[in-house]
Amino acid sequence: MLLRAVAAGVTGSVSGIAAYSISQTGGQRLSIIVGCLIGVAVALGLELYRRSAQLTEVRLVLLGNEMSFVTKTDMRQAAQRMFFQAATRVATRPLEQGSGNLREALTSLKTLFDLYREPLEGHTTPPPPAKGDSVYELALDIINFELAPFLAKWHPSLKEFEDRHPDKDESEWLENTAFRAELRQLQERLRPYVIGLGEIAGIRDPERHLRPSSRSTQSRPVVPGQ
Repeated sequence: MLLRAVAAGVTGSVSGIAAYSISQTGGQRLSIIVGCLIGVAVALGLELYRRSAQLTEVRLVLLGNEMSFVTKTDMRQAAQRMFFQAATRVATRPLEQGSGNLREALTSLKTLFDLYREPLEGHTTPPPPAKGDSVYELALDIINFELAPFLAKWHPSLKEFEDRHPDKDESEWLENTAFRAELRQLQERLRPYVIGLGEIAGIRDPERHLRPSSRSTQSRPVVPGQ
């Protein structure tokens, strides 16, 4: 924006000189200053208009509460990162009965937890917007209400089984079926959040990226890290 303003000032100065040369009425310095100010004003006006034109309001209803987001470039970029981080993990991808690895699933959810928490604890996180909600509030809700309770329950439970029975497969874990059932419930609860992040990011039809693949799960290779 600063470079545009400087360029506009130079252009205005040149225009002022040209106008002076044509009129030959004197006052060259004044013509340069006036032309510079006009150029800067035009550049700033166009930049402000461009930025205001990019503002988009997105309204979401999550957990029965309506949230409003006045999106700008930085908010859209943050939402896009969060969307793709969740859309490529077991947080939204199905873990069919008898397939996948439960320890890797928990690790994937813990990684997502850390990825969402990191910007909340960093010094680069922008302050809350003057109007509407922040995309980081969504991340906080996902962490506190969904990921943290699930991890707190199932991580120690699976770890206890692994420590007591290092020679056994996790399919023999008595809580295997219950874990998978609650994971599916977690995925359903996370789905509206992730779709909302996609809408804030400006992704066209974000829900389509969360639909199960039509390919057979038998022929689909296992994705490392799930």
